[in-house]
Amino acid sequence: MSRPASTYRVQLTPDFGFAQVAEIAEYLRDLGVSHVYLSPILQATPESRHGYDVIDHSRIREEFGGASGFREMAQQLAAHDLSVVVDIVPNHMNTVNAQFWSVLKNGPDSPYAKWFDIEWVDGKVALPVLGDDTPPVVDGDVLRYHEHAFPYPGHYRLVDWREGPGYRRFFDVSTLIGLRVEDPAVLFATHEVIFWLLDEGLVDGLRVDHPDGLADPRGYLERLRTRVGETWTVVEKILIGPERLPDDWPCDGTTGYDVLNRVNGLFVDPAGKEPLVRLFTELTGQPSEYRPVMAQAKREVLELFFGAEVNRLAKSASCAPETVRELLAAMPVYRAYVVPGEPPPPESVEIVELAAEACSPAVQPLVREVLYGSAESIVRFQQACGPVMAKGVEDTALYRWYPLACLNEVGGEPDAFGVTVEDFHDFCAEMLPYTMTTLSTHDTKRSEDVRARLSVLSEMPEEWAAAVAQWSAAVRFDPHLDYLAWQNLMAAWPISVERFTDYLLKAAREAKTAISWINPDPAYERGLREFAEAAVRLPIGQFTERIEPFAMSNSLGAKLVQLMMPGVPDVYQGNETTDFSLVDPDNRRPVTYPRKPETSWDAAKLLVTTQALRLRRRLGGAAPYLPLWAEGEAAEHVIAFARGGDHHPQAVAVATRLPVRLARTGWGGTTLTLPAGTWRDLLTGGLHTGRIPLAHLLGQYPVSLLERHDL
Repeated sequence: MSRPASTYRVQLTPDFGFAQVAEIAEYLRDLGVSHVYLSPILQATPESRHGYDVIDHSRIREEFGGASGFREMAQQLAAHDLSVVVDIVPNHMNTVNAQFWSVLKNGPDSPYAKWFDIEWVDGKVALPVLGDDTPPVVDGDVLRYHEHAFPYPGHYRLVDWREGPGYRRFFDVSTLIGLRVEDPAVLFATHEVIFWLLDEGLVDGLRVDHPDGLADPRGYLERLRTRVGETWTVVEKILIGPERLPDDWPCDGTTGYDVLNRVNGLFVDPAGKEPLVRLFTELTGQPSEYRPVMAQAKREVLELFFGAEVNRLAKSASCAPETVRELLAAMPVYRAYVVPGEPPPPESVEIVELAAEACSPAVQPLVREVLYGSAESIVRFQQACGPVMAKGVEDTALYRWYPLACLNEVGGEPDAFGVTVEDFHDFCAEMLPYTMTTLSTHDTKRSEDVRARLSVLSEMPEEWAAAVAQWSAAVRFDPHLDYLAWQNLMAAWPISVERFTDYLLKAAREAKTAISWINPDPAYERGLREFAEAAVRLPIGQFTERIEPFAMSNSLGAKLVQLMMPGVPDVYQGNETTDFSLVDPDNRRPVTYPRKPETSWDAAKLLVTTQALRLRRRLGGAAPYLPLWAEGEAAEHVIAFARGGDHHPQAVAVATRLPVRLARTGWGGTTLTLPAGTWRDLLTGGLHTGRIPLAHLLGQYPVSLLERHDL
């Protein structure tokens, strides 16, 4: 089966469904992509803007156009030589669904009881919905409580909404109930529509959401591959630092956060770490080290959100809940893979044992249990690690410790400043040939161009500190939030008061230092809104404009590297031109098509994207990767590589890095030796061969893309 040359991610909404995707088929074909990559397509909550809250796996979502609309869209895309990749959600579904209603009504005797991972207590499951003294009301055969409805009578008990539910859920979201796809019947029932779309050739690839939530990710992927054959499949697996995708997973790779953080790091100057950390600590009062902040955040979310999960695991492992919390807080990754009945992999043993070294001796029996004990203890520990990392790190620590916010990304480590060219080449040499690569997604904390602006600060920390001091003298609010606000306001400029306020409200709630989602403070929130209104009136744009040439260089460089490196490059909707979005839902705002350049940066980014995607289609799939090395005094300022043949490469990509320092010194006599042959510059039309001065090669743009040109 064919693999994509590239993908283009589209966020479907009730306002932008299958018919609207069909309308942009010609535009996407001309852009150069091979596959349109759709957010979840099964029937979700009708008003859902993301689709990860499926309520009916037997239907394609009506708000998007239903099955007939999907078929018509696929046919229109195929007429333009475009195929379809869909995002599937095997881990969970919304609690408002026919199957769970049957379980609530009939209890363990329901034919759907095996669909869900439920903790039955006296034949009932706990539902955390109660929020006040309003009594539930009987309405015929339905029990109503505010907007909630339940069968009357039933096998459930209503508890306070702050309590954990009596079922496995997605992270701390009690309205998303975990599915038991380890049961073959459940897997088939929840994937039936996806399977027939694949069988009919209407879908050509799969993106699997949150595999770490499953009881057995490898087993799930094995069963999936048995059914769908060699269909291109990537998984939303978050990898930390040197961690790699388990080599026994039958899939083509990840959705690209590991790539995103390494490409991002190429454009961050490690020399900026010390002054930026010093500035951050002076302004916020936070520690100069990230790891204690992360550990504290994980301990807090375990106390706040995961009592039910901790107690269930403690009961299974016959240990104290505090012991469970201690080991979970120390785990450095989203999951250490152990399969019941199999010897644990040495790397998994090492991860858990190293985590235990930071804990009290009381965790040692738990370590043995989660590595070698009962199947329930092993699986529940595995399934708890991911939510604690996601809520403790992504949704707490990254909002508390942010010396340079472009490093605070999904799977990123905010204390890791910079990636060397050598390390990047080594990483590329080990990449799976058809793993996905990306720079922006529907879940990134900031879009790629916001990060491109922030990366510049690593090269000019003193100038940045002076600007922040000036702004802070004019407007202050909360030392735990202000410095994050200044970074994002500058990097997302221009931004409306409404968008900026919404971002700051989310950031403050996630940080949980003054307010949180479950503990609001109207007075604080009013003050935050007033701060946002005053901050937006300051001349922030003057600083943004000053760094724009360097940010543009970072943006184009990162884009070219991501599009031309190994793997299947994905372009997130609208990011073929500039996009200055913040965290969701800001980054899921509607996109207008066709994308029309409004600035020189837009025009250059669209040109680079189009030429690179078209070249990738001509190159084909797993083209060899050959590092190229510049020579001369400014050699560190270039990342270059060839693709498409060990002896006769077909393409060369060259990008400028660390442009602020380069502007001070210039290229001088720095050169790059191209592989033998004549090379046509796709961005300027010029011809090059042999040893080229980089000042010449990168004269018009901070990047160069060349294709072999045999005369």
